[in-house]
Amino acid sequence: MELNKGKSLLAGAAVLFSGALLTACGQSKGASEKQVLNWMTSAEIITMDPSKATDATSFTQMENTMEGLYQLDKDNQAKEALATKAAQSKDGLTWTFDLRKDGKWSNGQAVTAKDFVYSWQRTVNPKTASQYSYIFSGIKNADAIVAGKKAPSSLGVKALGKHKLQVKLDHKLPYFKLLLAFPVFFPENQTAVEKYGSKFGTSSKTTVFNGPFVQKGWAGANLSWKMVKNKNYWNKSAVKLAQINFMVEKSPSTAYNLYQDGKLDTAILSAQAAKNLRKQAGYVIRKNNGTTYMQFNTKLAKFKSTKLRQAVSMALDRKALAKTLGGGFTGATTFTAADMTKVDGQDFTQLAQDKTTKQITSYHKTLAQKTFKEALKDLQLKKLSFTLLTADDDSSKAIGEYIQSALETAFGKQVSVKVQSLPTKSQFAKMDSGNFEACVSGWNADFADPISFLDCMTSTNGYNSGKWSNKQYDQLIAKSKTVTSSSQRMQLLAKAENILMTDQGVTPLVQSGSAWMLNTKVKGLIYNGSYYFEYAYLQ
Repeated sequence: MELNKGKSLLAGAAVLFSGALLTACGQSKGASEKQVLNWMTSAEIITMDPSKATDATSFTQMENTMEGLYQLDKDNQAKEALATKAAQSKDGLTWTFDLRKDGKWSNGQAVTAKDFVYSWQRTVNPKTASQYSYIFSGIKNADAIVAGKKAPSSLGVKALGKHKLQVKLDHKLPYFKLLLAFPVFFPENQTAVEKYGSKFGTSSKTTVFNGPFVQKGWAGANLSWKMVKNKNYWNKSAVKLAQINFMVEKSPSTAYNLYQDGKLDTAILSAQAAKNLRKQAGYVIRKNNGTTYMQFNTKLAKFKSTKLRQAVSMALDRKALAKTLGGGFTGATTFTAADMTKVDGQDFTQLAQDKTTKQITSYHKTLAQKTFKEALKDLQLKKLSFTLLTADDDSSKAIGEYIQSALETAFGKQVSVKVQSLPTKSQFAKMDSGNFEACVSGWNADFADPISFLDCMTSTNGYNSGKWSNKQYDQLIAKSKTVTSSSQRMQLLAKAENILMTDQGVTPLVQSGSAWMLNTKVKGLIYNGSYYFEYAYLQ
């Protein structure tokens, strides 16, 4: 990825926007000799169940309290975690992993190969209803199991002993080790899952941990909790932090005030604050392979119109939106994030675009108005009215307000947009149930490959909330998973991206980035699109 670790559907953009003018530049006083870190996040936890998680906050929590075969290092490369050795067959279809013998769950049980088998079979089981089950495609029988055609027990994963795991693939996966660093592939403790049933992962008390920290104080809906050093972690000697106190703060002005007062060791900045503080000590820009975009519910007659979706896209000035959000945001003209994958020295997104897609994803007010009028005529509508669903953090609200203003400026009285901002969990629930008209979504790459984005928009994928469907697109994605030539594979994916953008199956808005203030005493922090605290400490 420029690898983004454990990425997911985002509540909204990573940078928070606020109208408040912030000019002060005080250093946070949150550093403590007791190695206690005070941290903010802009969204609440949705679940701690690896089979059911979809959001960035939940995945970041899992990456620090749980562990799989691999984890990502500071260079975004997969390094051994629970795996101590990996062997691959000559044909590349069978992998064998030796596991650490000192891995331990917080309930006292040992982490074994059976925990991986149980976890993976549970995730692909249709009864679990995991939105991430599709990512197991390529592991033997995974597709058939997800489709309900084979039993979960037939998945190509097997415990060859207490500490030896075998995985069989249907075809080579060039990014397989990177996948294994993603929380969906983490082990699960069967005893805990069966003990807590439907409550598993809904609170700290109904979750078990095997990572560098254990989580405490999360009751399922509260906006503050903590992570405490795990005394039973195999690599505990490397963990310097005793505790991390988390709080959800959706307002950048409030977060920055808390940072100045020494109550937070970090704060995401508003656009104006980012501009004013960019030369101050502690100012950092975090880039990630993420795209914020609009989805339209194509089950609704009005949004079945390709022309209508194209008109909306051309009415949006993405550069102006990125400037409004500030920090590290840039305008996005593809669903797949730019500067993530190179194909023969050329960025994949350039390979995927042509004259038509560049026009559709650029600001063309006059053409947008013409196309919009044609779409309304085809739909036999005099006016387009819809509600745009966003998360309730300041950045998501700002994006919603920009879209509302841009469309009403371009189309005048022919359009009426209402913005509905909800807590992340409520927003996701509406999207998952299809109970929305249009929404602002976000996606960060799970690993450095365009398929991490493009897979999401196949007809049956759980993340395709708008239910956009294109047979040729589905065929291209499916074929890309079977060809052996890397060049041919990228060409197929580029063609799929082109179809997605031409048809406006999703409307890309901005590529994610964020401006932060970070206590200069915080060292050893790893950022791979999310924060990893195992080696962090306060100097």
